[in-house]
Amino acid sequence: MSDTAFLLVHVDSDREYLRAAGDELQTDLGVLTVPEDAESGDVLETHLGERFLVRALRGPDLFNHFERTGAPMMPRDVGLVVGHVGAQSGDRVLDAGTGTGVLAGYLGRIGADVVTYEQDPGFADVARENMRLAGVADAVDVRTGDVTEELDELTGGDGFDLLTLDTADAADVVERAPDLLVPGGYCAVYVPFVEDARDAELAARDAGLSDVETLETIQRQMQVDDRGTRPSTAGVGHTGYLLFARSG
Repeated sequence: MSDTAFLLVHVDSDREYLRAAGDELQTDLGVLTVPEDAESGDVLETHLGERFLVRALRGPDLFNHFERTGAPMMPRDVGLVVGHVGAQSGDRVLDAGTGTGVLAGYLGRIGADVVTYEQDPGFADVARENMRLAGVADAVDVRTGDVTEELDELTGGDGFDLLTLDTADAADVVERAPDLLVPGGYCAVYVPFVEDARDAELAARDAGLSDVETLETIQRQMQVDDRGTRPSTAGVGHTGYLLFARSG
């Protein structure tokens, strides 16, 4: 099967599906196989005559359509990580707490080479399939295991440009960041609880990292109607806490 994945959008509804070239789509709308030579803009038909528009895959589609093994990192948080650390093609990334694999998938599509650790074997299998659908199976190495048990081995190489963590024991890994990162490399930690954010920041300071800062991510959607425009009352929009720090 090809590594090229597409979003298949039903022409007459809002239903959409993530499939790679060569994959089969089976729904109540019929069955179709995505051609190996499919291109964005093509229209495919199921055996029942239902039409699907082929659309090129974009980052937010990973969040919307990956098989989930928990709550994935929100696109707005992924954007903050990418923007704050300046992630770019060719970066070597050590990631832990793979989960669904949204962050690893984003980084792989940017052009980074990612080694990511997931402790749950079932979750790791799902993440590998998600990486295939994202077209980055060659760029993202999903390993089953606890990254804290592999740190001595991981410090023996050329160093990583980025260290991204979404784990309960992130502070323990942050302590080793100077040994894991190249000079000027960045560390980014996502945590749901403020106590974990504090532990990660203190660990970054104790490790001698620079530019240490912790942010709470809050985003409010605007409600626009005939009466006027105001922030939505649906909620405060809090997702979590992000720690950033730099080596060297």
